[in-house]
Parts: sequence; C-alpha cells; structure tokens
Amino acid sequence: MQSEKITASFPWMVSLFAAIALWHPPVFTWFSGDLITLGLAGIMLGMGLTLRWNDFKQVFKTPRWVLLGLFLQFSIMPIMGWGLGVLFDLPPFFAVGLILVSCCPGGTASNVIAYLAKAHVALSVSMTALSTVAAIIFTPLLTARLSGSYVDVAAWGLFFSTIKVVVLPISLGVILNRYAPKATAMLLPAAPPLAVLLICLIVASIIGQGKEIILNSGIRLLLSLMILHLGGFVLGYFFSYWLFKNKRVAKTISIEVGMQNSGLGVVLAQENFSNPMVAIPAALSSLIHSIYGSIFVTFNKK
Repeated sequence: MQSEKITASFPWMVSLFAAIALWHPPVFTWFSGDLITLGLAGIMLGMGLTLRWNDFKQVFKTPRWVLLGLFLQFSIMPIMGWGLGVLFDLPPFFAVGLILVSCCPGGTASNVIAYLAKAHVALSVSMTALSTVAAIIFTPLLTARLSGSYVDVAAWGLFFSTIKVVVLPISLGVILNRYAPKATAMLLPAAPPLAVLLICLIVASIIGQGKEIILNSGIRLLLSLMILHLGGFVLGYFFSYWLFKNKRVAKTISIEVGMQNSGLGVVLAQENFSNPMVAIPAALSSLIHSIYGSIFVTFNKK
C-alpha cells in the first residue's frame, strides 16, 4: 500500500527535510508555534487510533519485558543525557535540551522501525504506550531534577504540557477506536503517513530556525546525540538479551530505548523555555535516531 511505503521511507524523508531546512530555512520555518503543538497532538491522536484496550494486555502477559524497557528508558537515557552534556561542555540551552529529549518516552517511529526490523511489534506498541503514560510523571520530574545545575525548570509546566499534547489526544484516539469503529477504520490508513509527514515538518522547522547556531557550534551537540542514541540501542539490546536470551525481544527493547519521542521534546521545549535553542537537540535527535533506526533495519531484516 502507498501509505506503508511512505511510512517505511520515514528515515529518508526526515533526512531530506532536514537537509532542505539547512539549505533554505523558509521552506519549513512557517510551520512553527501552535502548528508544532497541533502537529504533535495529531501524531498522538493517530497513535491512539491504533490502540485498543486489549493491546495493553501485552503489559500483563510479559511484564518483565515491558518493565525492563521502561526502566532503561527512564534511567540510562536520562543519565547519559546529563553526562554527555557535562562531558562535551555544552552551552546551557543545548545541555537542557539534551536532558529533556533523553527523558522523553519512546515515539511512534520506534513502532515503524520495529515492524521493518521484524521485531516484536505488539511489544513495541505496548512499550511505547506505557512509556508515554509514564512520561506524564517521569519526563517533567527527571528533566527538572537533572537540569537543576543549568536553569530553573518548572516541572508543573512540563507536566501540564505533557497532559495536553500526549494524554488528551491519545485518550481521544482510544475512545474513538472503541466507540466509533467505522470512523476509526476510515481514518486509520492515513494515520501513519500523516504522522511521518508531521514529524518531518516539526524537525525541519526547528532545524531551519536554528540553522546558524547548528552550523556554527552544533558539532559537539551532534556528537553527544549520536553517542546518546547509539548507547540506547546498544545498552538496550545488551541488558535485555543478557536477561531474557531472546533476540526478538532484545531487538524490540533496543529500538524502544534508542528512539525517543523527539516531537514531544520539541513541544515541551517551546512551551516551557524562553530560549528557542532548547528545542534544537530534540529536532536533531529525531534525525539521528531515524538514521540509526534505518541502519538497524538493514542489519536485522531476518
């Protein structure tokens, strides 16, 4: 199907959009402010449309798998985010943005990569859903705690932003799926490709807005993000395979830990920090983990 081709091409699309944004920012910088918030809400709504109450039974069937992924998501990633900010001596606005994106849950892109890599898709969806719900508490709490040495972070502001752009649209999607199945069936085929397009627009907009600072002083940030996501993929696989001796489960947890909901990071940064540069790490994060994801798929198709 055409929608599946668009979804599968996500890593290449986001790379192309980012390159165009660096070449000529006005192509994408119009997509900003409330449009970015609405775009992420649209992505979350699409995710909600794909979920049924029964999907969450996976959490209870294999709690050890899901809980390990959740633990790694909100432990090694935030710790690495904070540590890399210190190691590379990033400017405060980049360091806070790096911490913020490292504290975000798994994103819908991870489900796409799990499907293409022939990993455990049901587990991937369950982990994404659970980490997204857990993010209501953990993302604001961890970001505020780890960013304390850089700036004062309003944890409650992050909390309410997360409620607005995650919980409400996902809940609406699940409710529509349950009580309006015919309408959901009509909308569902368009949800994944629309999510891909919206993520690409969000990433390109933020990269376009921060073009000069990215080109002039973004090398250390790029290196820190590359190490962050590579560490997530490698450590996620290592710990899960060591504990469960199941390659398919290990691949899935690796993807979930290594790929963050960078779109959420962008929106939280824009809504809660006065410096717009805080959103740049999240935008670049989406590009980097998408490239890693495509490489992961290349080596894990069997």
